[in-house]
Amino acid sequence: MSGLKSIVLLSLATLLPPVIAQQQSAQQQGANPARPGSLNYVEGQASIDGRQVTARSVGQAEIQPGQYLATADGRAEMLLTPGVFLRLDKNSTVKMIKPDLTHTEVSVEQGRAEVEADQLYPQNMILIDQKGGQTQILKNGLYEFNADANTVRTFDGKAAVYPGNDLESKVKPVEVKGGKQIILVGEAVKPVSFNKDRSQDDLYRWSELRSQYLGEANVNLAAQYAGYGPDYGYGGFAPGWAWDAGLYSYDWLPGGGPFFSPFGYGFYSPYYLYGGGFVYGRGFYGRGYGYRGGYGFRGGNGGYRGAAVAGGGFHGATAAGGGFHGGGFQGGGGGGFHGGGGGHR
Repeated sequence: MSGLKSIVLLSLATLLPPVIAQQQSAQQQGANPARPGSLNYVEGQASIDGRQVTARSVGQAEIQPGQYLATADGRAEMLLTPGVFLRLDKNSTVKMIKPDLTHTEVSVEQGRAEVEADQLYPQNMILIDQKGGQTQILKNGLYEFNADANTVRTFDGKAAVYPGNDLESKVKPVEVKGGKQIILVGEAVKPVSFNKDRSQDDLYRWSELRSQYLGEANVNLAAQYAGYGPDYGYGGFAPGWAWDAGLYSYDWLPGGGPFFSPFGYGFYSPYYLYGGGFVYGRGFYGRGYGYRGGYGFRGGNGGYRGAAVAGGGFHGATAAGGGFHGGGFQGGGGGGFHGGGGGHR
């Protein structure tokens, strides 16, 4: 038996106990099944309807219809539909209007929020309300909503903006593509260009870092389920949000893929990891390509983290560093769902 095969089989043989332990850990922590409005991350001062929330509220707290998620000197992340994250800046407030899978609607009341959309189904209807208009997110991408300046920015993707305060009216939408923004000052508004590079401020960088953490954790979480293989039902895998005990938040496991965030970080399903293919990665060490077989090692390529053979549970070091380092799998858990809506309210 080759050395590589021996290591691979050893990694698979030791996979089951950590998975079971992590699933039990999630149950002990009392993490609820994730739904639109679930609190997924918090740092600093944040509250739901005036009640303070902390990191320990993640996996427990939900923003119900009519409730407000607010930050002071802090930031927070809220789940919308699977693969869609809302991130709230400091001194900002959003109100949950409707948390349905086929009609997910929030209102940005104060400050700023960014929405990262990594997968939209044809049935999804994701609406962001502001004073002076309503935005429907049409494509995967990154969007910023500023209630104080009353602007909508599309860093990447495409949105339909319905100007005017009457959200039930059938006004003609304004299309806002990547690199464009719109100021909601009335119905006769047109999108204008903005400098995406110069607009990468603290909120943007914080959102990018959250996306990176989630993308890197996804590889471990997907590999954990892929380790079971099709004969074991991929460990009870269902697409959607999955609790990650190591990350202490929900992560996104798509049913297919790969999918890439607007920041360039990948999200993979267990089916994709099990089947093999090419992985494109982006991390602290830059970008790179690598062959990803069924199981094996995720390593570097001349210092580029992305070049790797992924699976099995070992993280290879970069060529500059040499050797192998820990790896370990992060959290198990269920609570997945998928679905969506479509159309202007």
